[in-house]
Amino acid sequence: MALLEIKGLTTEVSGYKIIDNLDFSVEANELRVLLGPNGAGKTTLIAMITGQFKPTAGKIFFDGKDITGRAPDEIFLAGISRKFQVPNMYETLSVYDNVMISLQTDRKVFKYMFKRVSPAENERIWEILEFIELADRANDPADTMSHGERQWLEMGMLIGSNPKLLLLDEPTTGMTEQGKQRTAQLIEKIAKSHTVLLVEHDMHVVRRLGKKVTVLHQGKLLAEGPLAEVVENEMVKAVYLGKGRH
Repeated sequence: MALLEIKGLTTEVSGYKIIDNLDFSVEANELRVLLGPNGAGKTTLIAMITGQFKPTAGKIFFDGKDITGRAPDEIFLAGISRKFQVPNMYETLSVYDNVMISLQTDRKVFKYMFKRVSPAENERIWEILEFIELADRANDPADTMSHGERQWLEMGMLIGSNPKLLLLDEPTTGMTEQGKQRTAQLIEKIAKSHTVLLVEHDMHVVRRLGKKVTVLHQGKLLAEGPLAEVVENEMVKAVYLGKGRH
């Protein structure tokens, strides 16, 4: 059974269908890459999965349960965590404290500011910091970090929330080539123990990560399958990759 299953999903705004009768699924322990030109509906789809947008029609099932129309906090607690294009963290808190807060489940940050960290929690925090290669920045405020480091910290915070599904929305935007490759490497590591749905536009990153890809166009599924097959699809070349590019 698919971990995430979407059936007949439609979102309509002022008579325009942003998502149009979409069927889509992601298996447990899969790394799926979601592609599509601007306006294809990728970010809207992510927002509907996480409860920010409500669908006009259709159903979203997660881990066997209908989560259609549920509040974002309910969906988060069910096991879906989203990384936005712009990092979302507590700017004046240290890197360590940001990860510490992510271990809690109810998102009430001030409740945990002066809470004693247990030995098990401390061990988990350092494990995550080592995993994202930011242990040497543990005591630094988040607002002193580079763009790339902030992206990696937020990925660590997502891991800390112990999700069943991670949604990563264009995490390499604004990065240097070196930063993109380090991010791709981190996503590969995360995907060894988590289900990941990645929205990405950089084809170098996609080629490194994309074993199975889904291409959206005008809110509909245009193509899906192994990357090597999808990039040879004539409709995909014309619509997304550019005619003759592959």
